[in-house]
Amino acid sequence: MLLLLLLPLLPPLFLRPPGASGAQTPNATSEGCQIIHPPWEGGIRYRGLTRDQVKAINFLPVDYEIEYVCRGEREVVGPKVRKCLANGSWTDMDTPSRCVNRTPHSERRAVYIGALFPMSGGWPGGQACQPAVEMALEDVNSRRDILPDYELKLIHHDSKCDPGQATKYLYELLYNDPIKIILMPGCSSVSTLVAEAARMWNLIVLSYGSSSPALSNRQRFPTFFRTHPSATLHNPTRVKLFEKWGWRRIATIQQTTEVFTSTLDDLEERVKEAGIEITFRQSFFSDPAVPVKNLKRQDARIIVGLFYETEARKVFCEVYKERLFGKKYVWFLIGWYADNWFKIYDPSINCTVDEMTQAVEGHITTEIVMLNPANTRSISNMTSQEFVEKLTKRLKRHPEETGGFQEAPLAYDAIWALALALNKTSGGGGRSGVRLEDFNYNNQTITDQIYRAMNSSSFEGVSGHVVFDASGSRMAWTLIEQLQGGSYKKIGYYDSTKDDLSWSKTDKWIGGAPPADQTLVIKTFRFMSQKLFISVSVLSSLGIVLAVVCLSFNIYNSHVRYIQNSQPNLNNLTAVGCSLALAAVFPLGLDGYHIGRSQFPFVCQARLWLLGLGFSLGYGSMFTKIWWVHTVFTKKEEKKEWRKTLEPWKLYATVGLLVGMDVLTLAIWQIVDPLHRTIETFAKEEPKEDIDVSILPQLEHCSSRKMNTWLGIFYGSKGLLLLLGIFLAYETKSVSTEKINDHRAVGMAIYNVAVLCLITAPVTMILSSQQDAAFAFASLAIVFSSYITLVVLFVPKMRRLITRGEWQSEAQDTMKTGSSTNNNEEEKSRLLEKENRELEKIIAEKEERVSELRHQLRSRQQLRPRRHPSTPPDPSGGLPRGPHEPPDRLSCDGSRVHLLYK
Repeated sequence: MLLLLLLPLLPPLFLRPPGASGAQTPNATSEGCQIIHPPWEGGIRYRGLTRDQVKAINFLPVDYEIEYVCRGEREVVGPKVRKCLANGSWTDMDTPSRCVNRTPHSERRAVYIGALFPMSGGWPGGQACQPAVEMALEDVNSRRDILPDYELKLIHHDSKCDPGQATKYLYELLYNDPIKIILMPGCSSVSTLVAEAARMWNLIVLSYGSSSPALSNRQRFPTFFRTHPSATLHNPTRVKLFEKWGWRRIATIQQTTEVFTSTLDDLEERVKEAGIEITFRQSFFSDPAVPVKNLKRQDARIIVGLFYETEARKVFCEVYKERLFGKKYVWFLIGWYADNWFKIYDPSINCTVDEMTQAVEGHITTEIVMLNPANTRSISNMTSQEFVEKLTKRLKRHPEETGGFQEAPLAYDAIWALALALNKTSGGGGRSGVRLEDFNYNNQTITDQIYRAMNSSSFEGVSGHVVFDASGSRMAWTLIEQLQGGSYKKIGYYDSTKDDLSWSKTDKWIGGAPPADQTLVIKTFRFMSQKLFISVSVLSSLGIVLAVVCLSFNIYNSHVRYIQNSQPNLNNLTAVGCSLALAAVFPLGLDGYHIGRSQFPFVCQARLWLLGLGFSLGYGSMFTKIWWVHTVFTKKEEKKEWRKTLEPWKLYATVGLLVGMDVLTLAIWQIVDPLHRTIETFAKEEPKEDIDVSILPQLEHCSSRKMNTWLGIFYGSKGLLLLLGIFLAYETKSVSTEKINDHRAVGMAIYNVAVLCLITAPVTMILSSQQDAAFAFASLAIVFSSYITLVVLFVPKMRRLITRGEWQSEAQDTMKTGSSTNNNEEEKSRLLEKENRELEKIIAEKEERVSELRHQLRSRQQLRPRRHPSTPPDPSGGLPRGPHEPPDRLSCDGSRVHLLYK
């Protein structure tokens, strides 16, 4: 029940505030505010209290409101409502409230406002803002305490949120009478145009719907004010939410207009300060299809969208087509769209309402608090809810279908800010002022006074407390909403000036929790197949056992001539080399499954050294044999004399040289550029389950900074050695020698080793990213080449000695087998050739001696007297033949020499 205490009024009627003469002076206490009893001149309405309750109490609680009232044709001038503050005082203590007679409207002078309302276009905010402005003008003009001698009138046009259209109407407003004392544009693009031009006409510009951060530039827009806060006020809220939900990677898509570009630039600076990264930034002019596809391709998850309402429908139609919505994605949009913006029919898109509803579900909006949530009475004596109800009645359509309905309180308070500034300028507050009707576009004095009055504005409006910062922008809280089930739900407020986030814990997520800012990447290593590793390891182990057996056999039977003639020490080196190469299979198969990261470099070095030394010893000893055979038996006759005797130390020196070169190369490699663990990363793999993760396969390698250079040196030298070995084996395939009686087996082993190595080396380099295939090729090549070498070199010797018993004495070996002659045939042939050459020299000497003797004989015959014809000739030519006379002819037949005398 409302109690109206009206006392007889004395003309003129004055209702003084507390502390004024004739009224009690309330004292500030912690209990609230001391009750104000009505003075004799007027009455006070105590809300919710009866007459008896008023008499019984002395203090009223904090936030309690009292209302002054006047009787008859009079009206209150000054504060009509006072509120108890937390400090125990009442509001507006320095301004008295008084009752005055109402002035007829016909006697008031008109002051004109030029306004541009966007009734259509990117932001059709004029649909609700124009009725709100008209309602504010009615309320202001009905007040006798504000501009009592003036009446505000509105001249407006539809700018369609188009700067070109606005230019036309701005020209009409400026060049057509009457003179406008202020301009009120709507959307940012139009406000930018109007504010730049207004200073040339000394006009104040007051916008109700502009959020572009660029408009905060006082040098460019010196007379600009706005009751709509700057769009940059959204950015601290967005950053706060990113931090709250632990998001460090975001993407953006914007319409290419100044307001959104400058807003995004400001956001980029703020997220950098917070340690957040904008990973992908897209923009579009009219068609968002390609940018949305790019967002999908780049795996964008947390997306900030900056565009007007009409473009928002285009964007989310493409979002539905690309399936860029659901539990994996969060969209941040501007909060000043109509509540059902995604349901409005739009011929420019080909998506249904259900598809659009599905695409926008769950998105977050940040919106400037445009309606006072406290629901207290404003300067117009209306609460925010009363304002909404009153405005709704004036609209022709449902509020959700009306553009600018959320910004309507800002437009309403803009008129009140203007009225209070003009009232202060004209002296309506009791101070001497200027005549507003004297204003013209050349009168900068009045403009400056209006600017100062506007800049000092501070009052309670239906949108909250109205105050402007140094750039002329409104300071306000930010409302955070989420679309849940097709309607927006409030989930929190944020005060950027105090960094205070008020959270209602009503946010809902499609997946039950906020999604990750990127696909959760699970790094997994590709390890060797354990079955393959174990299988090859068993083969390698058996190969090492075979090598040990062969080595033991060779050492045990080293006294046997057949073994001796095969250069057993070189064969021993071959067996040792095969053992080392087979041992390299084990570190080749070791990876992160078996060893730690710190142990990996040692395993890499073990692979390199075992393979290098194994090859040098195993293949190097065989290469030395075949090289010596080729050197001895394929040269010209005159260059073979000094090579006839085989000196073993030369063979060992050759092997030592090959091993030494490898040791030197490997040592330099290890010291200068050691092998270490490197990671190869493959393309992400999507799991079969519908979970927001992806698998990032990785593979461990042994590598160094100059890996290709070292491999080129290593493979190049070994490749040349293999090719040379094949050539030498081919050249000596028909040579027989007892000094190295197994050189044909060596040649066969060289063929197999060379072919396997020349094929396996490039194949393993190509298959390096496939751990099982690369290991299988490399390890099996080592195993097979080692097995072949051991079998070819040692098994025939074992078979021969076992089946023929050639480990017994040399005499028994000759008696049992009868094959010593065959085995030594080559040596005997060489001895015979030597004897023949010696005999040829002797024959040559003898033939020379015979020719000399014959010459002497002819000389003697010429000096002797002639014989009688009946005397028979002497068969010796007249001279006796001694026992040591040289033969006339020598011939060789097999192993015997026949001397034929004349």
